Amino acid sequence: MTEPDAAFKLQGADPLGVLESTLPAVRGARHVRIVPEAIARFAASARSEAPSAPAEDALHCTWLPPRRFCNYLLVLESLNFGFWDDEPRWRVAYGEGRHDGYWALAAALHRALREDAVPLWDARWLADADEDRVARLLRGEGRPVPLLAERARHLREAGETLLARWDGEFSRLIEAAGGDAVALVQRIVAELPSFRDEAAWNGRPVRFWKRAQICAADLARLLPGDGPRAHPLGRLGGLERLTAFADYKVPQVLRDLGILEYGPELAGLVDAREPLQAGSAEEVEIRAATVWACELAARELTRRSRGGPAVTAAQVDQRLWIAGQRAGGMKPYHRTRTVFY
Repeated sequence: MTEPDAAFKLQGADPLGVLESTLPAVRGARHVRIVPEAIARFAASARSEAPSAPAEDALHCTWLPPRRFCNYLLVLESLNFGFWDDEPRWRVAYGEGRHDGYWALAAALHRALREDAVPLWDARWLADADEDRVARLLRGEGRPVPLLAERARHLREAGETLLARWDGEFSRLIEAAGGDAVALVQRIVAELPSFRDEAAWNGRPVRFWKRAQICAADLARLLPGDGPRAHPLGRLGGLERLTAFADYKVPQVLRDLGILEYGPELAGLVDAREPLQAGSAEEVEIRAATVWACELAARELTRRSRGGPAVTAAQVDQRLWIAGQRAGGMKPYHRTRTVFY
């Protein structure tokens, strides 16, 4: 559906190879179209200030000592995928709220640390995780959390890798990246296969590396390297070289904004909540278009800032994801059972 356009080209370095590898799936897409005019409308109407952080951010366990926090963060990102389901969905009642999706995961981990005295920072505990242990960790209301066996496998992988190579501490892997966000993403993908978020489109390799990228972004955001809470582990450079974190919520918002258009067949499947096969052309094209739509929106917002700070694709992604949590009435998101988002 997407016709080649001068806008769809690399500008500057692409050290992760995400933009370059997704570009053919955008230029040659048969199921998804990016609408440049809608990007211009979005940029013209976007508020200049960043959206306020969600109140649910308080669920993140930033009170942990920094090195324990790093292991906790790896747990969070290892489990951060595949929350959609039919009703009654998996939810976690904790504190004053009843949470679903990603925030249910954050609530469950907060509860585990505060109430259940679970040592989520202990690599040996992670390496010994089985389905019963993870089911207890993520207990909630409604249906069980999806992909339980895969979540247990991810925790074991994290624990075993930390014990084998990093003295049980994710912070040591972070330090080995030398304060560079791109190097950290590359190390995570190299060390932990569950983060190796790759596919193929028309026989061409495509990479997204969604959870590895968001791990670096969350580290810098939640354990910042600047200000009164500054800590060296959170001091990451090169965050502007990250791409959007292609999931199922951001393309839902992009479609609502008219930035993404689905072909009739794909629109019918998504709107009927019919699952899309992981790695299918339709699914890869949605995610590739998400990456490039956020990239083009960031470029347009930067152009309109008239010399102000450059806007990054990751910042656009965050703005859209928050909007998706706060807004209702949108058409459904696409459904794909996958461990990558």
